[in-house]
Amino acid sequence: MGIQDQHTRRFVRASMARELLDADTETDLALAWRDRRDEAALHRLISAYTRLAVSFAGRFRRYDVPYDDLIQQGNLGLMRAAEKFDPGNGARFSTYAAWWIRASMQDYVMRNWSLVRTGTNAHQKKLFFHLRRAMQREQERDATSQEGPLATRLARELQVPEEQVELMMGRMAGPDLSLDAPQSGDEDGRAWVDALEDEGSDPEETVLDRLDSRRRRRALYHAVADLPERERFIVTARHLTSDPATLSDLGREMGISKERVRQLEERALGRLRATLGQSDPAHS
Repeated sequence: MGIQDQHTRRFVRASMARELLDADTETDLALAWRDRRDEAALHRLISAYTRLAVSFAGRFRRYDVPYDDLIQQGNLGLMRAAEKFDPGNGARFSTYAAWWIRASMQDYVMRNWSLVRTGTNAHQKKLFFHLRRAMQREQERDATSQEGPLATRLARELQVPEEQVELMMGRMAGPDLSLDAPQSGDEDGRAWVDALEDEGSDPEETVLDRLDSRRRRRALYHAVADLPERERFIVTARHLTSDPATLSDLGREMGISKERVRQLEERALGRLRATLGQSDPAHS
């Protein structure tokens, strides 16, 4: 996908044109921020390495998440790196920051790649980011050197349990599909949901669960309605629509920065968690 947003294009060009810092300059700037909270030094240190956020964002675009959101997440990782960096540990800031940028983007991808939670433990996260490449290597090897089923070989190469490999292979076999979608092109054909095995749930429990779900849904919409206007607008646009808006889109529409949109979103979600937690009998 191309970079369509002109603000993002300008940011990318500016990032790639910024100065490159040598090791001594990095150390001096990091010390100035750590010891004197020199904001000018912090700004220069971070600005010099926004190119890393841009570079990593390009690598993660294959997961079909918004490019400008990836850059934003990378910048957040860069700021965390600047806050935690110890100039006395002997490492370059650029090396240290790369780890935080990658981690921030990985977490964002894991939260947004699929409606079904894909990475629920360390093994699954490792597989999510390395399985496709490992499968390609296995396919390119000489068939005579391939011993055992594919999942077994992949588990051995990636050093994860075989059942975790099989689970992730199933999850990544295709995109999310609605269970209400028909199994064929015929509009009157059977939906996928009709093919699910009936495990004989108790009708009474089903009705109670449905009522509870409705109650929770009403509580959610009441909680959203009670949010301040800007926070309500952001939560609705980001989480309650079929085509969620990006931070950049909302920033332009509201006349504020992407970072400010993210801050308002985090505050709104915190309010919702607090409100819904108080109204849920399970939390009382």
